Parts: sequence; C-alpha cells; structure tokens
Amino acid sequence: MNTELKNLLEEYPIIIAIKNDDDLSACLSCDKKVVFVLYGSVITIPAIVARLKEADKVVFVDIDLLDGLSAREAAVDYLARSTAADGIVSTKAPLVRRAAALGLATVYRTFLLDSMALRSLQKTAVQSGADFVEILPGVMPKLIGRLAAALEKPLIASGLLADKEDVIAALSAGAAAISSTDRAVWEL
Repeated sequence: MNTELKNLLEEYPIIIAIKNDDDLSACLSCDKKVVFVLYGSVITIPAIVARLKEADKVVFVDIDLLDGLSAREAAVDYLARSTAADGIVSTKAPLVRRAAALGLATVYRTFLLDSMALRSLQKTAVQSGADFVEILPGVMPKLIGRLAAALEKPLIASGLLADKEDVIAALSAGAAAISSTDRAVWEL
C-alpha cells in the first residue's frame, strides 16, 4: 500500500479528473493535489504530465484511454520511462500488476454494471494487486459502504458525483476519496 498517497487522499479526498486541455489548464490553480488524466496520446502525454508535475500535482494516467498504445505491458513500460507519472489507472489487472512491479502507484478501475460485476470485483481487485480500487458509478452510498468493508483496498468513488451532497454521501459511506471531472466538485 502506498501510505504516502493514502495520507494525501485523507487530506485531499477530492481527485481532479481531467478529460481535455481546458480541464488541464483549469486544474493547475486548484488546491487539490491528485489528478487523474483521462485523455492524451503517446505523443501528448509526456507534456501533459510535465505540466501537472510543474504545478506540484500527483499524477495518475488512465492508460486505457491513451491513444496510440495497446493494452499491453509495454504501454506501462513506455509511460514509466517517458513521463514522470506517479501512477496509472486501468481496468486491466495485468497492466496494474506491471505498473506496481515498476514502482508506480496503481488504481484498479471497475464499472459496477450488474451483480456479476459486483461479485467478480473482490477477486479481480485482489488479483490486480492495486493500491486502490475505483468504482463507477460513485453515487451508490449503500454499495460503497459494503465494498469499503469487504475490500482490503481503499475505495475511490467516481462517476456521476455532481454536488457536495454526493461527495459527502460517498465519503461518509466509506470511500477514501472521490474522483470527478466536474469543475464545481473540484472546488468543494
């Protein structure tokens, strides 16, 4: 477990998620420290990460969303060697395991679409070896509470969190942090 990152999220439980260059510019002046990068390409990601690091941000790249990279361990190797990213976000357990082996912090992302996805989460979260588990959508406090108690990993709630009430509900239910692309949520 990445204790330093866990402590940082206790102090700043709102994670900024950026999906374009406008979001990148907007987040640079926010007081929140952790940023999930949800866009970019093999060409642009080094510069995106560099801008965030210059602003003293802890940067996670969603490797599944990068253009020009396949879902293979070599993509993680490229990211580790070509950027100063602190970690990755991925729905693919082998990529999470590779990132952990390279010393990157890791977030295993999963979409809870139905009861089958929910049942498989505990197994895949453990197999991934991730530092954190991110669930989408994040507006299910009852489920967040159950998962936070059952998983041995800190939980990040993401998706559809639109206001202070949603954020408080997710954190009160047991999420260690929330992630949002909504700029109004960044300012909470």
